[in-house]
Amino acid sequence: MAKRTSGSDGGRGDSPSQLIDARIEELGDWRGEMLARIRALVTQAHPDVVEEWKWRGVLEGSTRRAIDFHEGDTVDEKAFQALVHAVVALNTA
Repeated sequence: MAKRTSGSDGGRGDSPSQLIDARIEELGDWRGEMLARIRALVTQAHPDVVEEWKWRGVLEGSTRRAIDFHEGDTVDEKAFQALVHAVVALNTA
C-alpha cells in the first residue's frame, strides 16, 4: 500500500500505514486479524490504494459500523473485492 503522511497522527510522525500496523498489533485478537485481512483484500483488489489515518478510533469504528464484523465471521472475499472495485470506479469517475 502506498504510504503517505496525511491525517492526524498525534504528533508522532508515523505514516498512516505505520499507525494502522500499530492498531492491528494493539488489537491483538480476532479484530486485529480481521482488520489485517480486510486490509490485504483491499490491497489485492486495488494495489494503488492510499492509506489514510484521520484520527484515532475511526478505523476500527468504521469497520464495525459499516461492515459490522463479529468474532467468528467470515468474509466473502470475491464479493468484498468486487465492492472495492466498485468504490474505486465510483471515486475515480
